[in-house]
Amino acid sequence: MAKRKIVLAYSGGLDTSIIIPWLIENYDCEVIAVAGDVGQGEELEPLKEKAIRTGASKIYIEDLRKEFVEDLIWPTLQADAVYEGKYLLGTSFARPIIAKRLVEIALREGADAICHGATGKGNDQVRFELTIKALAPHLQIIAPWRIWDIKSREEEIEYAQARGIDVPVTKKRPYSMDRNIWHLSHEGHDLEDPWNEPKPDLYMICNRPEDAPNEPEYIEIDFEKGIPTAVNGQKMDGIQLIETLNALGAKHGVGIADMVENRLVGMKSRGVYETPGGTILYCAHIALESITIDRDTAHYKEQVALKFAELVYNGNWYHPLREALSSFVTTTQENVTGTVRIKLYKGSAVAVGIKSPYSLYNEEFATFGEDAVYNQKDAAGFINLFGLPLTVRALMLESLEKNKA
Repeated sequence: MAKRKIVLAYSGGLDTSIIIPWLIENYDCEVIAVAGDVGQGEELEPLKEKAIRTGASKIYIEDLRKEFVEDLIWPTLQADAVYEGKYLLGTSFARPIIAKRLVEIALREGADAICHGATGKGNDQVRFELTIKALAPHLQIIAPWRIWDIKSREEEIEYAQARGIDVPVTKKRPYSMDRNIWHLSHEGHDLEDPWNEPKPDLYMICNRPEDAPNEPEYIEIDFEKGIPTAVNGQKMDGIQLIETLNALGAKHGVGIADMVENRLVGMKSRGVYETPGGTILYCAHIALESITIDRDTAHYKEQVALKFAELVYNGNWYHPLREALSSFVTTTQENVTGTVRIKLYKGSAVAVGIKSPYSLYNEEFATFGEDAVYNQKDAAGFINLFGLPLTVRALMLESLEKNKA
């Protein structure tokens, strides 16, 4: 009888390195490792040898960057989705694209289970598992951190050493970090006390604003239907464009967010995020929408953005509501085409110029000077009608007071 196959979300770190032998020992199975490249900047090639050495039968190293940018990042940017006012969802929307590939490989390999190394206290377990449930509900999900007796990093190291698995005994950095093409997050250690200011050496992408250049830099970003297409007139694909803006933003200390957020699992968590390119793109996109989307649609879209961010944060990328909201967002982007000039300086990204062939901004109407298109006398009748409910209510209250007297 053939052994069962389990597909493992593999990073090559301590957790997933010991999960391979743990799965083999506890499930008598063949382990197929899958590493998803979402732009984490790490050298993935050594993972091939490491995964096989620790017991995997094979490993897939999948370049997901293009799909990640085009299918998840751009739709989220178009929605202007931000979680709790600061978090640009860097880890949140990276998990579904990885989980989707895990499912595809599991189906291709004839596996009957998928395993991940997310802990039972975080959001990632939900993001991985909701995607699997949405795409292949028949697959079993194995989450070792919710099952095994290992309780600490020290016990993980002992487990690895007992099986001849090479792992670093100490961490170079004490923080829990997640990196991809969009952002870098930092959690844990001294950040767990929200009274502590992040240490100067925390940041690995961005300059601190106080260390950024003393002169501002101006850049221009072109958009077509809400999707960025060029920087300073140079056409770029999504990966190149984000990497270019990451470098420009990081230089000027743009994109650092320090926040205490509400995790889906119920606890509050403090994180520090570096998202230089994403911060610039959100600034530019929102500015361009300000002249290309009408008032009612823009105001309703703000409500959609809040719900969209919540769905993405909670791992519901493949939820029908997210898909329906994306359809609405796509419609709103039809005329979000144009160019935005951004000023980068000491941690800030500010839109200082906007133009679009679809601009709804009409200088003839908006001017404070003399104009021939707006009769100010018309405003009196408008205010009378707009304020009629207030007038009626006031008259009613006056009548009540007279009757009391």
